[in-house]
Amino acid sequence: MNDEKVGHQRKSIRLSGYDYSLAGGYFITIVTMDRVSLFGNVKNDEMIPNDQGVIARNEWFKTAQLRQHLTINDDEFVVMPNHIHGIIWIKDDHVGAQRRCAPTNNRFSVGSQTLGSIVRAYKSAVTYNIHKLPGMKSVSVWQRNYYEHIIRDERDYANIFDYIQINPLNWEQDEEKNRLGWV
Repeated sequence: MNDEKVGHQRKSIRLSGYDYSLAGGYFITIVTMDRVSLFGNVKNDEMIPNDQGVIARNEWFKTAQLRQHLTINDDEFVVMPNHIHGIIWIKDDHVGAQRRCAPTNNRFSVGSQTLGSIVRAYKSAVTYNIHKLPGMKSVSVWQRNYYEHIIRDERDYANIFDYIQINPLNWEQDEEKNRLGWV
């Protein structure tokens, strides 16, 4: 190791050795910078998104329009005041085929088809569009990194689905709204 190397070494929170371009379901949580309630408010157990929250939602679904190897379902996503939860399904029919074939005119390379690159592009698009709003140019939108969970089976999926659905209902009872908790 080079002794002249100075700086913070980030420890990965990803599953070591796992190929995050593999087909399957991935539960994602992305948190706003300093857990600031940037995307709206919960009132009467319902999330009421503001302009920034609408952008966060629209860009989530635009992700699947831009990447044909993804499926994103409306009932598997929620924007909360200071974070988003969603499930991304990477389909089996596209990623592996692209690896074995010569490049096509698809604008996304194999590297951009990993979960990390999908989340980076999403965060970037949300930030870009929020910065276009009046008075929002210098707002820091996202906390570094994101939480991911590989969906392992139907029971795991059912727990995650329920968690996404009830998230707005639990917001008012959450004593630590600025701390991210997960089932």
